[in-house]
Amino acid sequence: MFQKLVAIEPVSLIPSAEKALYSFAEEVVMYQDIPADDMEVARRIGDADAVLLSYTSRINRAALEKCPNVKYIGMCCSLYSPESANVDIRYANERGITVTGIRDYGDEGVVEYVVSELVRCLHGFGQEPWDGMPREITGLKAGIIGLGKSGGMIADALKFFGADIAYFARSEKKEAKDKGYRFLPLNELLAQSEVVCCCLNKNTVLLYENEFNCLGNKKILFNTGLSPAWDEAAFAKWLEGDNLCFCDTVGALGGEHLLTHPHVRCMKTSTGRTRQAFDRLSEKVLKNLSEYDG
Repeated sequence: MFQKLVAIEPVSLIPSAEKALYSFAEEVVMYQDIPADDMEVARRIGDADAVLLSYTSRINRAALEKCPNVKYIGMCCSLYSPESANVDIRYANERGITVTGIRDYGDEGVVEYVVSELVRCLHGFGQEPWDGMPREITGLKAGIIGLGKSGGMIADALKFFGADIAYFARSEKKEAKDKGYRFLPLNELLAQSEVVCCCLNKNTVLLYENEFNCLGNKKILFNTGLSPAWDEAAFAKWLEGDNLCFCDTVGALGGEHLLTHPHVRCMKTSTGRTRQAFDRLSEKVLKNLSEYDG
């Protein structure tokens, strides 16, 4: 059991999970707003030995250096790599602090978002049909950049509707090959795809001017990551063509200054934040706490 557990910001747990936190620590403090800076993060952590946070705040070295009692940090959000994490994991490792995160809790909602927006665009529901007349996903050439859990689920969903699936990833995946998905170099995938879905880790940029030149005109681009998958100058130039970009969040798009562009469709909300996602999130956060052996 921890002496003191602090959630430095809202962590989106269901009520029963919040209640369960009290079985892990003698004292539990739950903040309901987002800390403004490192100094406020350090103040909130104080003498706590366990900390929880979501994806909207960061725990940097500057904050951790002021909090010598911390031995556990639970990220109530995705953790894929030290580079994409909102915790300074390398410094935490130097200090012997355990950092846990979760994966695969909000992907279902993201898949539904992609299918929903793509169907509306192709059929012309509430807008002009993309090809001038309604069409199905059947036969659509769809390229997936990043075939992790969410990318794989999007590929499977589009395949169910009859799309022709190609993908680019760090390496070819046997399970994808078994499904008939084609592994292509990035530029070739961009050139031949009618719709491209970027499903990359946070802060991963793969699309620059050359890649957008390969993507070409009359294309649809989805970004389901937490940050832009592109260089902004090259992206802005590509947007001036007869193209469309779909993002669920402003963070995925790259900023509010792009919201008014006529070729941008942004929901301004995280489509992975559903009732079921909060259930999965809560279960995994509690599981990580239960498995901590400090």
